[in-house]
Amino acid sequence: MLTLEALRLTQDDFTLTADWSAPEGAHLALIGPSGAGKTSLLMAIAGFFTPSAGRILWQGRDLADLTPGERPVTILFQDQNLFPHLTIAQNLILGLSPDMKVTDPIRAKVEAALERVGLGGMGARKPAQLSGGQQGRAALARALLRARPMLLLDEPFAALGPGLRAEMLDLLGEVADETGALVILVSHEPRDAQRFAVHTSVVADGLASALVPTAELFANPPKALSGYLG
Repeated sequence: MLTLEALRLTQDDFTLTADWSAPEGAHLALIGPSGAGKTSLLMAIAGFFTPSAGRILWQGRDLADLTPGERPVTILFQDQNLFPHLTIAQNLILGLSPDMKVTDPIRAKVEAALERVGLGGMGARKPAQLSGGQQGRAALARALLRARPMLLLDEPFAALGPGLRAEMLDLLGEVADETGALVILVSHEPRDAQRFAVHTSVVADGLASALVPTAELFANPPKALSGYLG
């Protein structure tokens, strides 16, 4: 279980609070206006933003003493975190072997992950040789290989058209189910939350609200969400 316990994030005139829990394997979304703190919340969970108060716990353990690399987290940004000078296969190998030591089992896992996301035979290509959707698939393949308990995504499919976004969200759900990961998806697009997330938190006015079933939230949106949706 992920617990945000009386969490408070502050920087200059920015403040965000959150106080809620989510179980393993949950599919969650954070939605709200730009600048409200959605990315900051992900960064705090991942260990890149130090809270000013409160705690972030995973399975009851306070993560404060763990570096980002030690946390049970994989995080994906809009650029998919792919190193442009490495091949797709090498990018995936990094997820399993930071020293890039390639063994037959690692090679087999990488090939299987690429096949799983529809990129079989493309491991020798570099990111620039792939479309945006293919880069997203490569990033999900790496998440599949890392199999960390939490997968955090910050607008990973923002540059894709509606049809391809829907396809990638469905693939994300499949990968998450296979790894058992708790997934938190940040998106400005309400349809992303409605398609992927079982529960959603509205981030607005300095608060990441308690999780609400997504269908219920959009059927009866609170004032903060109504203002955002227009």
